[in-house]
Amino acid sequence: MSSAAPRTTGQGHLWSVDEHLQDILATVRPLEPIELQLLDAQGCVLVEDVTVPVSLPPFDNSSMDGYAVRVADVAGASEEFPAVLEVVGDVAAGDSQLLHVGPGQSARIMTGAPLPPGAEAVVPVEWTDGGLGEGPVTGMRARSLAPEGAVGHVHVYRPAEARAHVRAQGSDVKAGDRALESGTVLGPPQIGLLAAIGRGTVRVRPRPRVVVMSTGSELVPPGEELGSGQIYDSNSFALTAAAGDAGAIAYRVGAVADDAETLRSTIDDQLVRADLVVTTGGVSVGAYDVVKEALSYAGDEDEAGSGIDFRKLAMQPGKPQGFGTIGPDHTPLLALPGNPVSSYVSFELFVRPAIRTLMGLDDVHRPRIRATLTADKALTSPKGRRQFLRGTHRDGAVTPVGGAGSHLVAALAHADALIVVPEDVETVEPGTEVEVVLLG
Repeated sequence: MSSAAPRTTGQGHLWSVDEHLQDILATVRPLEPIELQLLDAQGCVLVEDVTVPVSLPPFDNSSMDGYAVRVADVAGASEEFPAVLEVVGDVAAGDSQLLHVGPGQSARIMTGAPLPPGAEAVVPVEWTDGGLGEGPVTGMRARSLAPEGAVGHVHVYRPAEARAHVRAQGSDVKAGDRALESGTVLGPPQIGLLAAIGRGTVRVRPRPRVVVMSTGSELVPPGEELGSGQIYDSNSFALTAAAGDAGAIAYRVGAVADDAETLRSTIDDQLVRADLVVTTGGVSVGAYDVVKEALSYAGDEDEAGSGIDFRKLAMQPGKPQGFGTIGPDHTPLLALPGNPVSSYVSFELFVRPAIRTLMGLDDVHRPRIRATLTADKALTSPKGRRQFLRGTHRDGAVTPVGGAGSHLVAALAHADALIVVPEDVETVEPGTEVEVVLLG
């Protein structure tokens, strides 16, 4: 496992949350742009302004099923005194050979079909007798069932103003307009617009590939039987889902046993498909904290250190953290604690911004607001630590969910916010305005 040079910090240094995040964001760089087919570019960030090559719509067309008419021919039309027009044929969407509508004439026209020469407006079929001579109708009969509807005469019972029910050429966007700005995240509407203006490919930063793995011999995949002393591996599922939610292409690796050589080998194998590696567990001070053992070893001259710095942060939960780069491409690796709440809070604070930075986004953080604390009693927080408590946010108020324990995964599932208690605050009374990180 080749690597970048190891990071060095004083043994007693306690990193702040902001220092750790700044170090991560100073190291992680946006991925290089590539050209992708439209559907492959979904979720990616555009790296170029896209200019409209052809107006939308590219021609005047009908917004209704009905009849293309001249305004003067239907002026004053009513049910008592309908305008009677000759039907010269059909105009369907996609037709290139258009009929000409002269005085006293009309053409049966379908939604999206080009407005034929001579016509000035469209009257909906509901304003006519559909050529049947039996009063107003509710729709047209299929051409295959009644081809005679394309000829003969039609009674029109209402007048129409010029350009009525006509979608004008360029009324959506005009040739030369900027369709999308660089930095736009491509979702379904943006993909649709690109297709509509004829773009088959687009230049974007690709979605980062994130590999997530849990460590711990006690971990068992969901769906299997638990043995004595075993627990289900929830972290890798939660963090893989979180990585996907952040915009990444996420890969989950099955839990790795507490063996440093196995973990090193597993990480080496995964680097071929990783722009970022996330581990959870094994970063504290125990005798079986395998991530620290595996990534803090001394090897040959090419591998003088793993490039991963293991730190203590002034935060709760999530005090033990690791960050650095590994492998020949200096792939960023974030090593998170193993307790479920600690790992998820750490993901939101550190991994999600890293993923968004790889994507090339300008705003990489969750939104933060101020809200009024509603609680049965005052909150307490350890001095010198920035605490992040789970909460629910409604109508400008935030309520804690569950306790402060870093193992309380059930409470996490009901939270949609993190309540932030600053390092210099030890008590927060109900009614106090607090900072809140909104999750989703």
